[in-house]
Amino acid sequence: MLTATNADTVTAPVKFSVDTGKTPVTLVTKPGVPQVPPSDEYESRDVDIINARPDADRFDLDREGFAFRRYDSAVADFYDDDQVRAVYYPEMERLVAHATGATKVVVFDHTIRVQNETARAARQVRGPVNGVHNDFTVNSAPQRVRDLLPPDEAEARLRKRYGSINVWRPLREPVQDRHLVICGYADMADGNLIASERHYGDRIGGVYRLTYNPAQRWHYFPDMMRDEVILLKCFDSLTDGTARWTAHGSFDDPNAPADAPGRESIEIRTLYFFDD
Repeated sequence: MLTATNADTVTAPVKFSVDTGKTPVTLVTKPGVPQVPPSDEYESRDVDIINARPDADRFDLDREGFAFRRYDSAVADFYDDDQVRAVYYPEMERLVAHATGATKVVVFDHTIRVQNETARAARQVRGPVNGVHNDFTVNSAPQRVRDLLPPDEAEARLRKRYGSINVWRPLREPVQDRHLVICGYADMADGNLIASERHYGDRIGGVYRLTYNPAQRWHYFPDMMRDEVILLKCFDSLTDGTARWTAHGSFDDPNAPADAPGRESIEIRTLYFFDD
């Protein structure tokens, strides 16, 4: 476990799930259409969030489950989906392959998030996610592999190590509010994970929501720039102590300047595979 060499922290509300005894279900709406979950499924807790920049080079995907990199992109317009798929997807496949040593990486989608409501509606994109969560469960990860790969290849890949990593990049710099907030694998307890369903038009996915535990340690990277990215592990098939997932969301920074630019960001979601 890393201890920040700079003790700077910010105390802010973070949105956690509440265990109601029922499986939470989210009906996924189109970009630009707000989602309003039942109020009894969430609670806000004030937590201390560590400035992780002093340790930025030391975080490890297989230990903490997240990593920070400086990695520029040749994309000129991230709001051009064709350009993102043609240029950014291959860039991110190379980044994840290099970061993990995986022999195959598949980018399977991306999401742009915009904090400003007017701009979000005009561009028909989503807003930052407040509730802390992890993008896969032990059941939804192998199902996603089967969804995306030919049947024979999927079954062969599932017999070896595989996983999923998200890559998060700001599009407007610097990020001074609605930072990405992260809890590493070793700082979460399995008992605080709630398997929930996400209902799309053609399939049902699954994510872990996180309940509050005072033992959790939270991190953020202030003032992120466009040439900086965060890699978030969302699944790893290994069960030998290697980090399997993280939790992430966003928070309102009480120290943000009044004229701070609204956050704009892009997330790339990947599956990665090993040959042995």
